[in-house]
Amino acid sequence: MKAAVLRQFDGVFGVENVTLADPVGREVVVDVKGSGLCHSDLHFAENDYGYPLPQVLGHEVAGVVAEVGPDVTEFTVGDHVVGSLIQFCGHCEACLAGRTYQCRHPHETLRGGDQPSRITAAGEPLVQMWGLGGFAERSLAHENQLVKIPDDVPFPQAAILGCGTITGAGAAINTARVRPGDTVAVVGLGGVGLNVINGARVAGASRIVAVDVQPAKFELARKFGATDTVNSAAVDAVETVRDLTGGGVDIAFEVVGLRETSELAVQLVGVGGAVYVIGLSKPGTKIEVDPLVDLLTLQKRVQGVYMGSTNIKHDIPMYARLYLDGRINLDDLISREITIAEINDAYAELKGGAIARSVITSF
Repeated sequence: MKAAVLRQFDGVFGVENVTLADPVGREVVVDVKGSGLCHSDLHFAENDYGYPLPQVLGHEVAGVVAEVGPDVTEFTVGDHVVGSLIQFCGHCEACLAGRTYQCRHPHETLRGGDQPSRITAAGEPLVQMWGLGGFAERSLAHENQLVKIPDDVPFPQAAILGCGTITGAGAAINTARVRPGDTVAVVGLGGVGLNVINGARVAGASRIVAVDVQPAKFELARKFGATDTVNSAAVDAVETVRDLTGGGVDIAFEVVGLRETSELAVQLVGVGGAVYVIGLSKPGTKIEVDPLVDLLTLQKRVQGVYMGSTNIKHDIPMYARLYLDGRINLDDLISREITIAEINDAYAELKGGAIARSVITSF
């Protein structure tokens, strides 16, 4: 089968013929029908986060179950499924409390060191990133990383449920617990940022301010529920947001991963406001927060968000239903459908910031 393989941390993928192992235990083989190009994969392709090469990345996966291992109980051949990089054991304290995103034993979803690699190229083991390796014709994953969805959800849209939606909408609904009437700012209008806006809208936020340096994104942000837009390259974003909201928003989300945008988000909230940092930063990135002014005097809170505090077995089916009901917008997230051979060109477009998501639908 074909897969996009990363052999250097240069952001360039090579399409190669690879071999997928047969499923064992609780593993499931998925025929990939949609694989989203998330910006996080590009970060990992361009920066050494400590994972060895060569790698098969890709974690926004949707497809059809093709084979199941002997111990699989949740899925049968023909099921439509979505994959997620959230790996959980199902029996630790965090999992039993519903916080599967904080699982203490995520390695239990992977093969042991004495077992053959799930993916090889001419006999060479390849690292299957996050237990999915979704930039390939087929994915072999533990059943805990998969969720069954209704057959009438299109595969490109379904793929985005596994990361972009649960991370963005989940940050608003689960982590920040946005309430009706809250005022919100979202810094960064990529795919995840647009999902934050959508989640805040579903939760009842009264004002949602979209902040970016590219005005071309503002029309799309309004489709997802933004009530106001601010070009932080052209105006003083802090002053503008304070004027719009009477002193600053209740909640700000940072969805870029830069020091500057994180520190901007801290300044956008008012007294007692909360800042949620979602964007993936490069290794070594630091941000400054004034403990006297920001934390003590203004009583602001700053919290990191991992995957929207999501329990995938509950949340992904919920978002799928909300999409079918017209309350979650997935259609406008799909900028275009591509072949796997176009992956490098599509990532170049994503880096330019003009598109939300490309999805591989043909191999």
